[in-house]
Amino acid sequence: MARMIRLGVDTGGTFTDFVLLDEQGGVRVHKVLSTPEAPEAAILRGVAELGLDTSCLQMVHGSTVATNAVLEGKGVEALYIANRGFADLLTIGRQQRAALYDLQPPVAEAPVPEGHCLETGGRLGADGRPIESLSEADLADLRAAVERLAPQAVAVNLLFSYLDPRLEERIAAAMPDGVFVSLSSRVLPEIREYERGMATWLNAWIGPRVAGYLARLRGGLRDVPISVMQSSGDTVAALQAADHAVRMLLSGPAGGLVAAREVGAAGGHQRLLTFDMGGTSTDVALVDAEPRLTTEGSIGRFPVAVPMVDMHTIGAGGGSIAWLDTGSMLQVGPQSAGAVPGPACYGRGGDLPTVTDANLVLGRLQPDAFLGGDMRLERTAAVKAIEGLAVGMHCSVEQAAADIVAVANELMAQALRSISIRRGADPREHVLVSFGGAGGLHVCALAELLEIPAAMVPVHGGVLSALGMLAARPGRQLSRTLIGLLSELSVSSLEAAFTELRGQGFNALRDEGFEIGDCDALASVDVRYLGQSYTLNLPWQGPRQTIEAFHAMHLQRYGHRLDLPVELVNLRQWVRGPATRVVLPRLANAPAAQPFARCAVAGIAAESAQYWRDALVAGQAINGPALICERVATTWVAPGWALAVDGVGNLQLSRRPASP
Repeated sequence: MARMIRLGVDTGGTFTDFVLLDEQGGVRVHKVLSTPEAPEAAILRGVAELGLDTSCLQMVHGSTVATNAVLEGKGVEALYIANRGFADLLTIGRQQRAALYDLQPPVAEAPVPEGHCLETGGRLGADGRPIESLSEADLADLRAAVERLAPQAVAVNLLFSYLDPRLEERIAAAMPDGVFVSLSSRVLPEIREYERGMATWLNAWIGPRVAGYLARLRGGLRDVPISVMQSSGDTVAALQAADHAVRMLLSGPAGGLVAAREVGAAGGHQRLLTFDMGGTSTDVALVDAEPRLTTEGSIGRFPVAVPMVDMHTIGAGGGSIAWLDTGSMLQVGPQSAGAVPGPACYGRGGDLPTVTDANLVLGRLQPDAFLGGDMRLERTAAVKAIEGLAVGMHCSVEQAAADIVAVANELMAQALRSISIRRGADPREHVLVSFGGAGGLHVCALAELLEIPAAMVPVHGGVLSALGMLAARPGRQLSRTLIGLLSELSVSSLEAAFTELRGQGFNALRDEGFEIGDCDALASVDVRYLGQSYTLNLPWQGPRQTIEAFHAMHLQRYGHRLDLPVELVNLRQWVRGPATRVVLPRLANAPAAQPFARCAVAGIAAESAQYWRDALVAGQAINGPALICERVATTWVAPGWALAVDGVGNLQLSRRPASP
């Protein structure tokens, strides 16, 4: 019988990463340039280059298709259907200003054009009772309007639909064949009509694109079981993923956090500050035993209330373009050179200065050691790209390169502060875990800026998100709004509601082929003080214990607790299938590796040693300055830092004590 092999794939803006794991614990990594217009092409190319037998292959995939469609405004033609008088709900939103004191803010483009917003009957009250009926004439009018406008998708968001979904389901049944229909009672059956409506419309806007992409991928890999990473860090079968496209908006980054949790725990670290720097963007997050989830996330200007990893993203990556603004101030990003043409040093026609070009000019990247030596970088092209910037800055090319890196570092440090200090967490009590193709070049500088004494560059850090795909569990995040004072609600009714949600999740996992006995569930609640607008989520422990836990969490988060009743808002069930343990192979005992070369690095008097990461052995210690080169990334061990290699090949970095 052929060995079953599992392949994790992460499609990024610049590279598509592959991690292959077979039943005997062997690990292979691979990278190809992404093909943004047809992401499946890069995946199929990588599978071919790896020489895989697809008859015994399983794939778990993290995709940026949904994310890019939202950020680039490339959704499909979609209609929004609401109750009479509420067609402009998504345009009005929450009336939040991007710049609080700007008295004349620019008018934001409406999410849905006015002509694509339809109104109908079928209104419920807050108690679930009908206020206005949904007549057959209403349904006929809607169908006629949809046939006339000929959209690819329709989003239906009726008031209080989470209390009774039947009206939305009648509208769905009346839609013409072939139209993608997204119902708020299925996408997000929770209170807050704006957030529910936005999630429902986003799901409709990008759903057909995700469905088409996954269909092409499945067509190219016939009979290969494919799962897709969700924003919550759980996987879902690709056949089911298209109906829940809005839950894939942080698909790739979620994989990185899952893997960071695994490698951190293996190294004895549970409190992590993660830093994922790729070619286009940088994602930062906190992990405390598990990645934190939020229902208050956003993608671009759109709020996304479905559960997703709590992550902060900025447009700063290896391909981020450096430029001077009208005041001759140096800026880095958010524009990126992407995969095509890429940084100037790639030799693919790019001529704008990027962070990668700056690192090459500074000597922190070496022309012959990029991607394990498989891709030669053109230093002359990088110098030429930065020269124009240096002229405008009135400095040397090397100084301009150093300034580009410094600005990029400060942007990323601000993001790390935002996810930690602003949320009550001290970064100095965490280990900074760096991954992504460009992360290792900046990890020491960022740790210094945040006064973090220890950092880690995981094994396979350049493809960690792809590795996380293999460690993720299949799962579902289910929710339901149920409002009432916790002290007055019937415990039996709450338990019955939890049981129903849990059954829905188990049935979905059973449909994917998992045994219910191998699955588990975690119940939690969103609660608040009576009169508050926002909630805190905490595990369900029964009414009395949950109330006390909420008081304690509110005190820890906000510095005070109130003598007010505690109100339940939402019930949640996190249902997960069996865990897949990823056991990384141990490094063999061998003599310590020697440098394969030495090189000049700007600002460093002595030459810096260069090591191949694959040659390093367990327990090997290296003092900076040094470059650790590998197939998918490069790590810069700055002066004043020490590196120790652990048993599986993680690079453990620590600040060396200052000389007396």
